[in-house]
Amino acid sequence: MARKNTDKVVFHQIKVLDAGAKGVSVAKAPDGKVIFIPNVVPGDVVDVQTFKKRKAYYEGKAVHFHQLSEHRVDPICEHFGVCGGCKWQNMNYDQQLFFKHNEVKNHLQRIGKIELPEFEPILGSEKKFFYRNKMEFSFSNSRWLTEAEIGSEENLGNRNALGFHIPKMWDKILDINKCHLQEDPSNAIRNEVRAFANQNSLTFFNPRAHEGLLRTLMLRTASTGEIMVLIQFFEDDKANRELLLDHLYEKFPQITSLQYVVNNKANDTLYDTDIKLYKGRDYILEEMEGLKFSINAKSFYQTNSEQAYELYKITRDFAGLTGNEIVYDLYTGTGTIAQFVSKKAKKVIGVESVPDAIKDAKANAERNNIDNCEFFVGDMKVVFNDSFIAQHGHPEVIITDPPRDGMHKDVIEQIMKIAPEKVVYVSCNSATQARDLALMDEKYKVTRVRPVDMFPQTHHVENVVLLERR
Repeated sequence: MARKNTDKVVFHQIKVLDAGAKGVSVAKAPDGKVIFIPNVVPGDVVDVQTFKKRKAYYEGKAVHFHQLSEHRVDPICEHFGVCGGCKWQNMNYDQQLFFKHNEVKNHLQRIGKIELPEFEPILGSEKKFFYRNKMEFSFSNSRWLTEAEIGSEENLGNRNALGFHIPKMWDKILDINKCHLQEDPSNAIRNEVRAFANQNSLTFFNPRAHEGLLRTLMLRTASTGEIMVLIQFFEDDKANRELLLDHLYEKFPQITSLQYVVNNKANDTLYDTDIKLYKGRDYILEEMEGLKFSINAKSFYQTNSEQAYELYKITRDFAGLTGNEIVYDLYTGTGTIAQFVSKKAKKVIGVESVPDAIKDAKANAERNNIDNCEFFVGDMKVVFNDSFIAQHGHPEVIITDPPRDGMHKDVIEQIMKIAPEKVVYVSCNSATQARDLALMDEKYKVTRVRPVDMFPQTHHVENVVLLERR
C-alpha cells in the first residue's frame, strides 16, 4: 500500500532483500519495481520514502524501521550515514563477505555465461578497521551542516572543515573528527592541521570562489611505520605555508616525508603538479617478504598493505610457477606483483602506461637486487605486440591486473593469439572481468576463482581467476 506525499511515494513495510551495487541495498515495491535504499541492511523491514522514480526502479530512503535485520550491527563511526565512505558498517562482517562473494559469482555467471569451477571461499581481511595506507582529505570554508544546525537560529561561527566530500556534492565537505580507516597518527595529524590552521587564521579553500590557502591533505602510511604527509596549497603564501609545515614537523617528528604542492588549477589532482619536498625524503618504504617498495606521492600501491600481501600470495599460487617460466605482468604499476613472483620465475616482463610507475618499478628492483625483472612503459594495446614478444620471449604465464574498465579488446586478442599456458587475472571489478573472461572462453577454461576482500565495511571486492589453455 502506498500513499502520495508531495508527488513522492511512501511504501510501507518493505523487506530489504539484497545488497546491491555501490553499497546500496535492494527491495521490491508493490508494483514489482526495484527500490534502491541506502543505510539499510538485508532483512530490515522499513517504510520507504521515494525521491526518484525511473522506468524500472525507485530510489528512496528508510523513514521508519518496523523490524531490524539479524545481520545488523551498531556502526562504530560517529560520521556513519553522512560520510558515505563505509556504507556497510551497519552489517556484520560475515554477511559483508557473503554478499561480496555472491556479487562476484553473479557477475561471472550472468555476464560471463561461461563454465565455472566451484569458487574458493572469499578471503576476509584480518583487520576490519584502520586498514588503509592512504587517505585524502579536503579543506573547505563552508562545512556541511546537519539539519539540526540549519534549523537552529544560533550563530554557527567558524565553518571551516577538513574531511570528506559529501556524496554527490562536490562543494560540500563533512568535517571529520575520527575516521576508522587509517591507523594513528592519521587522526591526530589531520586534527592538528585543522586546529593550527584555525588558531593562526589560515584560510580554508572555497571551491566555488576558487580562493583560500589550504586545499587538500594526503596521508600515506606503511607497515614499516613510515609516514608521508602532503599538503596541497591553493595560494603561494610562503610565510603561512612554512608556518604550518614547520609546526607539523615539530609536533610529529615521526613523519618520514613532509611534502607540499602549490596548485591553483581547476582540479586538485596531483599527477600533473610539481611536488616539493620540505622535510625528510620524498618517499616512504613498504616491505613485503623482505622486498622493499618505495612509495612516492604519486605512486599507485594497493591501499590495504596487509591484505595486498594475501592477494599477491594467491596470485603467485594460481600461477604455479616452477622457476622455468617467462612471465608477463600486464598493467604492472610499480612492479610489486612482478617482483613478488620473480623468485619463482625465469624472467618477468612488466608493462605499464605510467612512466613514473615504471621508474619506481626499476628503482625497487634495483633496491631488492632483482635481476630477472624488466619493466617497460607504454599503452598496453600498442606496446604488447608481436615484435615486443619476439624481443622479450614467449610467456608461459601472463598475470594481468587491469584498471576497473578491464582489458582493452586488442590486449585480449593478443593474449589469445600468443596463447600462454596460463593467465592469472586479478580484478577490482568482477563485472568487466566477467566480460573479458567470456571473450577468452574459446581458448581458455576458468579453473580457479577466489574473491579477496581488500576493503571491509564497503561493497568493494577483488577477485583472482586462473585461466588455463584448453
